Amino acid sequence: MSERERLLKILKDLSYEEGDFVLTSGKRSTFYIDCKETTLNPEGMHLAGNIMYGMAKDIPGIDAVGGVSIGGDPLVCAVVLEAYNRKDDLRGFFIRKEPKGHGSNLWVEGGKNLRKGMNVVILEDVVTTGGSSLKAIDVTEKAGYNVKGTIAILDRLEGGKEAIESKGYMFKSIFNLNDLR
Repeated sequence: MSERERLLKILKDLSYEEGDFVLTSGKRSTFYIDCKETTLNPEGMHLAGNIMYGMAKDIPGIDAVGGVSIGGDPLVCAVVLEAYNRKDDLRGFFIRKEPKGHGSNLWVEGGKNLRKGMNVVILEDVVTTGGSSLKAIDVTEKAGYNVKGTIAILDRLEGGKEAIESKGYMFKSIFNLNDLR
């Protein structure tokens, strides 16, 4: 079984559930995909990190990967660890949903590992409408980094890819909703 097939099996077993849910976008859904259940599983984290690292390295000149806390945190850690294991200096950063209001009051954490103007990509667990990805891109660019696009574990096929690409950014996902069905 390939790494992608193994990751899909873990995603189906641990992250997909049916019911009545309200998504971050405000939309209602009869199913929910909680990728944190997959990315906090040892094999799931390893597989997601390895696959996303390869996808990030396919983008010319990427210096760092970042993600919105909490869903993006395990992805950033997995990709940066994979980079280290391959003797690659790919850096990582976290994007807060909002500054904490004290201390350094930053949106982007990990800045001492970065330099202004670096080419970066945003890692996401699930993309629905693209709203949170576009907010992450905006915050990251305002912090001084050059965002090339977004890489997600799963595209729910609800307009997120199109919304991100319509703003001139690249979008890639390991899976889309059709892969889960």
